[in-house]
Amino acid sequence: MHGLMMDTPLLITEIMRFAERNFADREVVSVTFDVPRHRTNLGEVFRRARKLANALQAAGVRQGDRVATLAWNDYRHLELYYAVSCMGAVLHTVNPRLFPEQLEFIINHAEDKLLFIDPTLLPALAPLAGKLPTVEKTIVMTSAPAMPATVAGTLPDYESFIAGQPDTFDWPVLDERTASSLCYTSGTTGHPKGVLFSHRSTVLHGYGGTQVDALGLSCRDTVLAVVPMFHANAWGLPYNAPMTGAKLVFPGPKMGDAATLTQLMNEESVTLAAAVPTVWMMLLAYLDQTGGKLQTLKRTVIGGSAVPIQMIRDFRDKHGVTVIQGWGMTETSPLGSVSTLRPEQEALPLEEQTQLRARAGHGIFGIAMKIVDDEGKELPWDGVSSGELKVRGPWVCNGYFRLDDSPAHSEPGWFATGDVAVIHPNGFLQITDRAKDVIKSGGEWISSVDLENCACGHADVLMAAAIGVRHPKWDERPLLLVVPRPGSQPQTESILAHLALHFAKWQLPDAIVFVEALPMTATGKINKRSLRDTYGQTLMQRCEGVGPGPRSACGSGRRGAGSWFDSGDRREPWTASASPHGWVHGVSPGSNQDRVTVRLQRLTCFDPIEPDRAARQAYACMRCSSVSASPSDMFFGTG
Repeated sequence: MHGLMMDTPLLITEIMRFAERNFADREVVSVTFDVPRHRTNLGEVFRRARKLANALQAAGVRQGDRVATLAWNDYRHLELYYAVSCMGAVLHTVNPRLFPEQLEFIINHAEDKLLFIDPTLLPALAPLAGKLPTVEKTIVMTSAPAMPATVAGTLPDYESFIAGQPDTFDWPVLDERTASSLCYTSGTTGHPKGVLFSHRSTVLHGYGGTQVDALGLSCRDTVLAVVPMFHANAWGLPYNAPMTGAKLVFPGPKMGDAATLTQLMNEESVTLAAAVPTVWMMLLAYLDQTGGKLQTLKRTVIGGSAVPIQMIRDFRDKHGVTVIQGWGMTETSPLGSVSTLRPEQEALPLEEQTQLRARAGHGIFGIAMKIVDDEGKELPWDGVSSGELKVRGPWVCNGYFRLDDSPAHSEPGWFATGDVAVIHPNGFLQITDRAKDVIKSGGEWISSVDLENCACGHADVLMAAAIGVRHPKWDERPLLLVVPRPGSQPQTESILAHLALHFAKWQLPDAIVFVEALPMTATGKINKRSLRDTYGQTLMQRCEGVGPGPRSACGSGRRGAGSWFDSGDRREPWTASASPHGWVHGVSPGSNQDRVTVRLQRLTCFDPIEPDRAARQAYACMRCSSVSASPSDMFFGTG
C-alpha cells in the first residue's frame, strides 16, 4: 500500500521559486571585474535568470545540452546556475586553474555548446583557440563598456547577450532525475572524471547542508562563499543560501586576497565563511601581520583537505570563530560529514573539544558509510580499526560521465573514496590519510595527515606536508616539508622535539626540508604527487649537494635549496646549492651549460588562477640554457 502524499519532483526550479517569493529582497554582493562592490538581490538575480534562459534558448541551447562556465564567484555566475539547470540544460563549471591540456580535454569530453568566461580568465582560454569544436559561442561575463580591448567587437558580452530578452520564462516541469550540473574532479588518476549531478541529488544535498548540526544556515546569516563555484558547486552554498534566505557575498577574482576577504567580512557583516585551509592560512597570517580582527564572523566551514589543529585554535582564540570541518568529495556533492559537536562533547575541556573538531566529524542523514579492509570485509566502528572509507547515499555519484569502467564503483551500491579512515563508536569519522598518501615504513603505517597536523601546531610552522620517500632499508620513510611562519627561523631539532611528544621514534620524519611555499593542486590542496616527484629520492641521495633535500644534505642551502629542481621529464637529479642570501643554483647532470638561477620569494597571497605556475616555469627554465628567472616569475603557493 502506498501513502496518499503528493509526488512533486525535487527541482532546483522550486528553490528559485521559493526564494523569490519569500526572500526576494535578500542581498547578493559581488566583487566583479567591472564593479568593485556590486549589489543586487535574489529577486533581481532570478528575474535576470529568466532573461538569460530566453537568451540561451535563442542561441540554440536545448534540454540536455552542456553550457560551460570559466568564472569566479559572482552574481552573473549565480544567474547561470539557475537559468541553465532550470531550463533542462546542464551547467558545466570548469576549473580555470587546470592546465590547458586538461581544459581542452574536459570541455571537449563534455561537448559544451556555449562557454561563459570571466574577463580575467581570457588568457586561460587563449591556448585553446581552434581546439574546442563543439563550442559554438563564447560570451564574456561583463558589460560592453568594460569589455577588454583584445576581444571587444569579436566576442559578445553578457549584458548584451541577455538585453532585450523578456523577463518571463515558462520553466519546464522536469523529471527530478534530470542532470543539472557537471563538475570534473582532478583528484583521480588519469584524465579528470565528470560527476553529473541531478536536480534530485542537488535539492536533497541542499536539505542536508542546511541541517542545524551541518552548516546550520538561516535567514539571519550572511555567507561569504570563498570556495569556488567551479569546485563541487561551491559546496552547495548557491542553493543552501536561497533555500534559507541567507545573504550571499561573493569575492569574485579577489578570492585569494586576504585584505579583500577581511574587508568583505567586516563591512558586509559576514557570519559564516567557507574556504579551503590554504585560503585561511593566508588570511590568518595577514591578520597577524596587520593586527586585524574578524568582527562579525561566527563560524567558518573548512574542507578540501585536513584542517591543521593550530588553525582551529587560532580562529577560536584570536577571533572568536568556531571552525566546522567538513569532509566530502566532488563525488559526494560534496557534503559527507561535519565536525559540529554534540551536547556532551561541548561540556568537555576546551582542548578535547579542539581535538574532536580536528576530525572529519559525524555523518549527516543521507550519507551511509563503512570502512573495509584489503579484502573488502567491513571493519568495526571502534576508533582503532583502519580501512578504506566507502559511502553511499542519494547525493553520491553512482558512476562517472561517459566512463564505463570505474574501479571506485566496483562494489554495487557503494563508492570507494580512496580515503583511509577510522570510525569511532559515536559515529565520528577520522580521516587518517589518502590511500595514495599513507606512508608504509618497514611494514608499518604512518599517517601523513597526523604528522602534518602536529607539525602545524609548532609556533614557527605555517604549513607542512609529509610524504613517503624511498629508503634503502625500510622501503619508505617520512619526509616533512615545512613553510615557516613569516619572520620565524624554525630549527629542525625544535620541530622534531615537538613531534616526539606525540609520535613514537620510528614514526618521526627522517628529514625536514624548509621551503618558501608548497605546490598546490587546481583545487587548492597540497600537490603531494609533485612533492614525491621532486623529493622522492632525497634519502637515497644523502650526500653533499645532490638533489633537493634538507639543509644538512645540501651544503649551504637554506630552506629547501633546489626545492623545485629536478630535470623535468627526465627525472634526473640536479646538483643544487644556495648562497647565504637565498639564490639557488641548479646545474644539469648532463651539461654545465644548463644553469638556472632562481630566487624564491615569500608571498602574502596565492595566485587564484595558477597556483602551480612556478612548477611549470621551473621545468621550462631547466630545459633551456643560461636562463635567469626573476622573483616575479615564482608566484605560487601561500606565504
